Amino acid sequence: MLSRPRAVGKPPPPRPVRRVGRGRRLRRDWLLLACAVPGLVWLLVFHYAPLLGNVIAFKDYQPYVGIADAPWVGLDNFAIIAGGDPAFLNALINTLVISLLQLLFVFPIPIALALLLNSLVSERVKRTVQSILYLPHFLSWVIIVAIFQHMLGNTGLLNSFLTEHDLGSVNVIGNPELFKELVVAQVIWKDTSWGTILFLAAMSRIDPELYEAAAVDGASRTRQLWHVTLPGIKSVVALLLILRLGDVLSVGFEQILLQQNAVGPNASEVLDTYVFNNAVGAGSWGASAAAGLVKGIVGVALVLGANKVAHLFGERGVYQR
Repeated sequence: MLSRPRAVGKPPPPRPVRRVGRGRRLRRDWLLLACAVPGLVWLLVFHYAPLLGNVIAFKDYQPYVGIADAPWVGLDNFAIIAGGDPAFLNALINTLVISLLQLLFVFPIPIALALLLNSLVSERVKRTVQSILYLPHFLSWVIIVAIFQHMLGNTGLLNSFLTEHDLGSVNVIGNPELFKELVVAQVIWKDTSWGTILFLAAMSRIDPELYEAAAVDGASRTRQLWHVTLPGIKSVVALLLILRLGDVLSVGFEQILLQQNAVGPNASEVLDTYVFNNAVGAGSWGASAAAGLVKGIVGVALVLGANKVAHLFGERGVYQR
């Protein structure tokens, strides 16, 4: 018996997708999973296991007593936050001011730099410029602070030049009034170029035909930047902004601790240095752990809230709904 001919122009029915079993996938991808084991162990040991130590925020902990034998004190360690301890409030205000300055100046500059690098026609020139700009990121904060001290210190190159030409002197390093701006400038010099990597990667995924279509329609380079490039990277910008809000109360522990003696705690004390100085220096381990725990909870709340706002604007954010 002849089969009924299929209608001309009608696509064939899709083939059913065969699902691979879990055991077969494990046997197939065992090498990739084995490569991920060291990173997973490192993450568990150094990031998740220390979270159990937050229990000292509810205890009168001392190192010579131990966590298990330390007596419970409930929420007494959180009195420095609820009661408005002046040192804690000073650290909180300094942290928020520095975070706001970094959000306004440090976050947008890598985007602008990535746009400038992407506009370079020659790939060889682009790679050379990128390699030069990436170098400060690989220097430690000890070296970065030393460089700024040699450049802007009382006996640094700037003041030596001004003194030789009878122009007076400028007190930058060690000036409490300029400390926050100095911290932001150091972060810009060190990490701006490194922050361009993700934006350049996002720009490389934009379809070149969009630029060609815009050029055919008579769009200038500025119009192409505004209507093609920026919409193409907005999802990456939103994602990094959400993650940056999660670290809004962390503004660089090592960087600030290295310069704290020069300007004093009133101008330089932030939450990270407050926790360190009160725990290691003053022996107030429980209260310091309470402050650190609150800082972490606020960071998680900011990430969840910002992610919700991103969903309202149609962005994917950190995770999908």
